[in-house]
Amino acid sequence: MPPSRLGLRLAACLLNISEARRKYVVENIAKAALLEENGQNHPEVSVLNIFSDQDYNRSVITIAASIDILGSSVLAACGEAFRSINMGAQDGIHPCLGAVDLIPIYPLSGIGVEECGSVARSVGASPYVMNCNVTIDSRDLTAGKEIASGIRGSSANGLKGVQAMAFPHDGNIEIACNVESFEDQEAGETTEDFQYLAYHVLGNRFSYMSPPYIEAQIKKLASDWGIATIGGALVGFTPQECKSCAEYAIKGGIGEFWKKRGGVFM
Repeated sequence: MPPSRLGLRLAACLLNISEARRKYVVENIAKAALLEENGQNHPEVSVLNIFSDQDYNRSVITIAASIDILGSSVLAACGEAFRSINMGAQDGIHPCLGAVDLIPIYPLSGIGVEECGSVARSVGASPYVMNCNVTIDSRDLTAGKEIASGIRGSSANGLKGVQAMAFPHDGNIEIACNVESFEDQEAGETTEDFQYLAYHVLGNRFSYMSPPYIEAQIKKLASDWGIATIGGALVGFTPQECKSCAEYAIKGGIGEFWKKRGGVFM
């Protein structure tokens, strides 16, 4: 494969499935995304990361590929999910719509949202959306819901591009945030307080709220309730990290990158 193609027309799907407790099922779904019709691994597809949460009973599988073949890879993974997840027996604290719960496709390099949308058709495409979760040291779900409400972008003093929910999680309350990217021609690479971070796709500048800033704001709101925060977790990657990992994995022909990423980048 000509190296010049790599890093130019890449997209990622953060496939959300309603299974986390059976590791072999989750990994079989991930592996299905890698296979060509002849049963061999496709050289232009990599599963970058698998994030599974036992309480949520939900996994996020990050599939990166050339835009030309991402659709078929995602459909293969979805087919395996439908065959192997029994929603009649599924339980978890996170809301879900089905065995395959969310199929967003995000541009990484060399393509825009419009081309991702043409692949997505009946699923969805947008600028990159991260998942950033912060745990508060409390079991008070009412407090958690108020804190989540306070940081939502739809609130009067909320954080732009942030959606948030509160869930009981591992004996505490977790504030689970979707962090949307938005087109912002005037933002710099960073702001002075690191509130926003920026990246470029096809010459367009996108910004998003930085995870440390989100965690700091949740910490402030929690302190008003006399509650401390325990820590935060990024589900997968920032947009920049996803692009770098995708290029590295596909250039190296590393389909099961999620098994190697710790030794490469962490």
